Amino acid sequence: MKITVVCEKNPSMDTPEGKEAYPEGMGEYIAQFLRGAGHNVTLVPAGETGVEGLSDVLLEETDVMFWWGHWYHGAVSDELAAKVAYRARRGMGMVFLHSAHMAKPFTSLLGTTCTLSWREDGEKERLWCVDPTHPIAKGLGEFIDIPREEMYGEPFDIPVPDELVYIGWFEGGEVFRGGCVFHRGRGKSFYFNPGHETYPTYRLPQVQKLLLNAAEYVAPQEKIADRIECRHFETYSIER
Repeated sequence: MKITVVCEKNPSMDTPEGKEAYPEGMGEYIAQFLRGAGHNVTLVPAGETGVEGLSDVLLEETDVMFWWGHWYHGAVSDELAAKVAYRARRGMGMVFLHSAHMAKPFTSLLGTTCTLSWREDGEKERLWCVDPTHPIAKGLGEFIDIPREEMYGEPFDIPVPDELVYIGWFEGGEVFRGGCVFHRGRGKSFYFNPGHETYPTYRLPQVQKLLLNAAEYVAPQEKIADRIECRHFETYSIER
C-alpha cells in the first residue's frame, strides 16, 4: 500500500541520546522498516516551518499516513491540518505516534484537547493487550515491554475509544490508554503512545509488528479487498 510518513525533526534528535537512538533519523528509520515490509513509503519532513512536501496529489494517493510530531504542532498550518482530517474522514487510515496526540489533525478528528499527564524519566513501560483478538495485536502476546519511555498518564482528554487495544503501565504506577482506535466518517485512526525521540522504541521487533498490523487495519477496506483478490487469483493460477 502507499504510506506517507510525516515526521518532525527537532533539536532533541540532535542530542547524543537522539543520535544514538536513530543515527539515520527517526523518520527515515520508520520509513525503512515500513519499506522492508513491502510498502511504498514517502517520507515527508516537518519542523519549525511546518510540514514540507505534503502536496494535494500525495495526500490523495495515500492509503495510510503515519504522523509523528512533538515540538512544532503549532507550525502546521490550519489549512493543511483540515485537508488531512478531511482525507481521514473519507477513508485514509491514520497512525498517530507518541506526541502526535497534540497534532492538529488528531485534535480535529477527536474534537477534544487530547491533553494528558507526563514525565520524561525514561522508565519501563509495559503495554498490556486488553483485546487479544484484535487484528492490531495479532501475533504479539499478552504484553509488550518498552525498556525506556516517556511516561504518558491519565487523565487523557479523548472521547471514549471505539476500540481499546492496549493499556500502558509505567514503573511510577501510572496507567494510560496507549493503543486506541477511533472511527471517523469512513476512516479509522490508531493512536499509539510509545516513541519518544531519544529512546529507540521503534527498533523493537514487537513494536514494528504492531505498527505494521495497525497500518493494515486502518487501511481503506477496498485496498485490503484488492490484495485478497490478487492472492486468490495467484493461488488459482498456480493450481491450474
